[in-house]
Amino acid sequence: MKAQLLSTIENSKAYTLSIAEAMPEDRLNFRPVPSVWSFLELMNHIAYGVVWWTENCIRKVKTPWDPPAPYNTKADTKKSLQQSFDYLNEVLNAADLDDETIHGVFATLDHITHHRGQATTYLRCNEITPAEYIF
Repeated sequence: MKAQLLSTIENSKAYTLSIAEAMPEDRLNFRPVPSVWSFLELMNHIAYGVVWWTENCIRKVKTPWDPPAPYNTKADTKKSLQQSFDYLNEVLNAADLDDETIHGVFATLDHITHHRGQATTYLRCNEITPAEYIF
């Protein structure tokens, strides 16, 4: 079971990084409407969310929602995404797989998928075809 979860996380990481890479530097501040996050803010939210969900739902350490200021560059944001997924992988590798931990992994993946889906829509609004999703 752990190997399957780690494989799913690795797939999620690869696809999320491909979505982050697809948006050109000059469109990182794109937002479809004024009331939503920019693409860069959305990617930063995913990165912070991975850490927050890992802490609260997998490590079971109650951590307040207190995101840092978003990174301003694609390179820094992609690095943050990479580090967040690596942290999730490290924590899961060391975790006991009880029902609560498994639920935490699925909650984390659900949060990533939700916001990554928004990001693919941002790409399409810019006439960019996202990478094909492979599971």
